[in-house]
Amino acid sequence: VRFFKNVLMSLLQGCFCLFKNPVKTVILRNIITIYNNDFSILICDLHRLDEGPSVQTVLTREDGLRYYRTMQTMRRMELKADQLYKQKIIRGFCHLYDGQEACAVGIEAGISPTDHLITAYRSHGYTYTRGVSVKEIMAELTGRSGGVAKGKGGSMHMYAKNFYGGNGIVGAQVPLGAGVALACQYQGKNEVCVTLYGDGAANQGQIFESFNMAALWKLPCIFICENNKYGMGTSVERASASTDYYKRGDYIPGLRVDGMDVLSVREATRFAADYCRSGKGPILMELQTYRYHGHSMSDPGVSYRTREEIQEIRSKSDPITMLKDCMISRNMASLEEIKDIDATVRKEIEEAAQFATSDPEPPLEDLCKHIFYNDAPLEVRGTHPWMRLKSIS
Repeated sequence: VRFFKNVLMSLLQGCFCLFKNPVKTVILRNIITIYNNDFSILICDLHRLDEGPSVQTVLTREDGLRYYRTMQTMRRMELKADQLYKQKIIRGFCHLYDGQEACAVGIEAGISPTDHLITAYRSHGYTYTRGVSVKEIMAELTGRSGGVAKGKGGSMHMYAKNFYGGNGIVGAQVPLGAGVALACQYQGKNEVCVTLYGDGAANQGQIFESFNMAALWKLPCIFICENNKYGMGTSVERASASTDYYKRGDYIPGLRVDGMDVLSVREATRFAADYCRSGKGPILMELQTYRYHGHSMSDPGVSYRTREEIQEIRSKSDPITMLKDCMISRNMASLEEIKDIDATVRKEIEEAAQFATSDPEPPLEDLCKHIFYNDAPLEVRGTHPWMRLKSIS
């Protein structure tokens, strides 16, 4: 069957080259796409599971182009943030996500918008996949009123509907995510909470406490460890006696996934979400990924790893390049279409950066707004100990 399919593909591609009529070209492209959208993905490593996600999946042309555009937007957004930080327009902490785009896009493709998600401080990409515009994200990074948190949160504290941040304390979001999953269960909604943390947080005690409660109460929680190989500047081998993070739940089933392949992440997330929705309780995923930048903007990222290591990952496993090459080789998209998307994304990022550098900063009188959702005003110490401000709900 595979032989005849390959022969048929060769014939169709030959016809595609010969036909000049636009209508015939579109028809042939659609036929080729139908035959070419079957993909094989890597088998996941499993823990306490009899079977895992399917190793065969389907990628439509529309989904492929959407995934590509989303990942490219995230990449360009982070590179622009790097530039603005070096110009001292973005200040404070800033943790970039470039290299890990397949994780965020694959997870979002595997769950529903009504499901919930909480992550740590490397959160710009998830803020975007959860529906916040690039303009609002960039403006938040520069501390402007048009930012998603009105300029008060910065890089680590961004929020959206069913997205609970952006949290700055290492590992603290994991018990919060278990609590969100408890709320889903309590309210009787067929929803799950995706709770993310990094390999650097994987040894925190509160994570194991969360595992315990989630397993006892069978909470619909997908715990996901984004293993990008380095917790700050320490490699996983130096930080953890066991680097099999997908087994860390012990009594909680787990799977280890190629986090650089958007389709592998998507299928694993769908599998995990179905598992949780069936009432079996929590599940643990480890996404093996890689960050190109250092831990934060204050970390050059090359004192504990070599430039050659980073370049090798870029050349062999970059999630954006792999998806692009795969779609082009299967005639699911043309190089011209990809270039058009790239140009559109670059324009969008430049316009967002222009807004983020020209939008006004929040005025001083807004400093104490939104402390509580609905409560009596209270006095808050201001910019110096003798200044007193009133909070406004």
